[in-house]
Amino acid sequence: METQHSITVEQCSQYYSISSSFIFDLDEHGLITLLRMEEEAYLDYDQLPLLEKYMRLHYDLQVNMEGLEAISHLLERVQLLHATIRRLGGEIPQ
Repeated sequence: METQHSITVEQCSQYYSISSSFIFDLDEHGLITLLRMEEEAYLDYDQLPLLEKYMRLHYDLQVNMEGLEAISHLLERVQLLHATIRRLGGEIPQ
């Protein structure tokens, strides 16, 4: 497993000034994916935009973990619907 393109959960929590338990909770709820190697947990750099989105929703808007799951599910559905519309040759309303 390669850790060149990842950051430890500890480093990430320090950088963003958030609790590492929040990051682990996101992983437990399937909202982000942590890489585990030996006794350390890593977050891939590609996951950082997701983490930042969930941080804003949780800390700024007070959305709880269940709400984050619901929002994530709905956004995935919207993306699938947009892909279907594109595939069928339609326009996506703004």
